Amino acid sequence: MTYRWILVFAIVSVSAMGRAGEHSSSVVLRGDAPEVRLSGNARIDFTGVSEFPAIAREGAADPSGAPRKSPWLAGGLSFVLPGAGEFYSESYLKSAIFLAAEAALWVLAYNYDHKGDRQTNYFQNYANAHWSVVNYAQYALSHYAPAGGNYQVIIPGTQAYPPWMRVNWTELNRMESDIASTAAGQYYSHMLPAYNTQQYYELIGKYPQFNQGWDDAPPSFTYGNQLSAELLYYAGERGKANTDYTTASTFVAIALVNHIVSAVDAALSAGSYNRGLHASVGSQTIPVDGGYATVPVLRLSWGL
Repeated sequence: MTYRWILVFAIVSVSAMGRAGEHSSSVVLRGDAPEVRLSGNARIDFTGVSEFPAIAREGAADPSGAPRKSPWLAGGLSFVLPGAGEFYSESYLKSAIFLAAEAALWVLAYNYDHKGDRQTNYFQNYANAHWSVVNYAQYALSHYAPAGGNYQVIIPGTQAYPPWMRVNWTELNRMESDIASTAAGQYYSHMLPAYNTQQYYELIGKYPQFNQGWDDAPPSFTYGNQLSAELLYYAGERGKANTDYTTASTFVAIALVNHIVSAVDAALSAGSYNRGLHASVGSQTIPVDGGYATVPVLRLSWGL
């Protein structure tokens, strides 16, 4: 018996659909339906053939060609560039937010890092102008150096040179080490590092041992007394530079977190895209009377 242009076949399949948990329904519109002869085998009685072609079997590729998004690709794109995976997943607003956050964080990190560089140049120049290793060495030599050490700390004939070029650093460190071993040298906890190093600029503004190198240091200093005003000012300015560098590092850390969060969100966005309802019209081959026919298909796909 023939029925033309009526709904005769409906397939509802629930499958993994490319490992994304998609569910689909296909409604096949046929012009002809073959005469049914019952054989006792439900599959043969229903289709008229003993095997479905591969394209019509459960788990076969979606003939509608509906686009799908890969969560792995989306996550990888956003891990490299925040917002890229969201753009791929067609979440354009979130893509713009993550990308704008990335740009803002790196701009802030750059600005604070350069602010720290400028502040570092300032406090180092201040130290070069107001702290003298010669003054520090001469005070230690006259007040704390053990007798008989014969320390040749100041290089003869260098009066016209900058202070850091007038000192024999090996002799200075030897004297500092000897002072530290005496009862009076309890505050000599460090040996002065070479000039123009990070440790040099840190120590001279951190420990009372180096107080007497500052221009405003008193002629005599007892450890525990008020420190030089210049030392205290210098320590504050050096602290500002450290704060700027710490802030820059914080923004870099937040930017790295932005990569991770965006990658996770992009993967979820791709999954959300795949779970959305999609409708497409295409064609599908189905078995008829011992052969196959191509018929129009309305396919609805969704996921849970």
